[in-house]
Amino acid sequence: MILNNVTTITGNTPINIQLKNGEMIPVKKGFYSDAIQLTFDNALVFPGLVNSHDHLDFNLFPQLGDKVYNNYTEWGKYIHENYKHEIAAVLKVPLTLRVSWGIFKNLLCGVTTVVNHGEQLAIDNPPINVEQCHSIHSVQFEKRWKVKLNNPFKRRGPVVIHVGEGSDESSNNEIDQLISWNIFKKKLIGVHGVAMSEDQAKKFEALIWCPKSNYFLLNKTAAADHLKKHTTILFGTDSTLTGNWNIWDHIRLARKTQMLTDTELYSSLHLGGSASWQTKTDNEGTVVVAKKKDDETSLESFYATDPSDILLVVHNEHIRLFDASLLNQLNHINLNEFSQICINGTCKYVQGDLPGLMEQIKEYYPEVVFPITAN
Repeated sequence: MILNNVTTITGNTPINIQLKNGEMIPVKKGFYSDAIQLTFDNALVFPGLVNSHDHLDFNLFPQLGDKVYNNYTEWGKYIHENYKHEIAAVLKVPLTLRVSWGIFKNLLCGVTTVVNHGEQLAIDNPPINVEQCHSIHSVQFEKRWKVKLNNPFKRRGPVVIHVGEGSDESSNNEIDQLISWNIFKKKLIGVHGVAMSEDQAKKFEALIWCPKSNYFLLNKTAAADHLKKHTTILFGTDSTLTGNWNIWDHIRLARKTQMLTDTELYSSLHLGGSASWQTKTDNEGTVVVAKKKDDETSLESFYATDPSDILLVVHNEHIRLFDASLLNQLNHINLNEFSQICINGTCKYVQGDLPGLMEQIKEYYPEVVFPITAN
């Protein structure tokens, strides 16, 4: 596939690139005339995003909570006491449908690798990479977490766990407890780490930073500007229980804190995220093309992106999403494999029956509000 007239994140002028063997290779105009060629007008190209923390089955929930909490256990108790109806309504939807929506939510935003936290899910042929890691929920909510942490039969890959998700002393003490019980010195990837100190950060392979979720629950987030000196910072959204569906809103909030430089934040979504997971997350053969904002640098334009701006998503060298404006250039494509949806008035074609999925969900959960409309 040849992408003509696109600007890279580090570039200043449009070039033509070929997607080959998982790489983006600059080529001359007209190169490989027998390849699929798409020509863009003022477009930005970059590798697909890595969302290092999500709960795929929890993305039909609205945000639940109406005050600032000291920690995640306080929040969990509160929502189960005060939002019983809302929780029960969503859980009526079969797990497979909820997971499918969670995957599409990420694809629509240009995410091509998502790391699911929770029980292992049976997912057949997802349109993006779904990493299922050795997950432990947390010190407080996971039964027998010490045994699971030190399971000698799970030696591959890091252990991923919510930890330090709070602003109080108990949240900081929880991190010490986890570290002290890591008997076999397994690689730890912490999620949230709002209460994490710099010394504690040294014991973690990485920290997944979810600022949108943290501010909603705690009105505080991890000190990523200090913790980055001692561990790798990855980026995650968490589910819509504590954030919204659009990862770009999360990214812009993170940027506003100025805890990471623009380059560091970009790396947490790409290079840093890719390197920290074990399988199918190198994002080879994945690329996103989005509208480039006029009079902005490539990096500024990247941070101004929204799902409506995305023109093309390629995963494993297959088109998974494209903007309706490209339809006349895609004569080869089998439209029977795609469905049409609209995001903020812009029409997209998405591989799979997304409108059908939405209708199935509505049968179980009539009050659901989707951020897109089906054509």
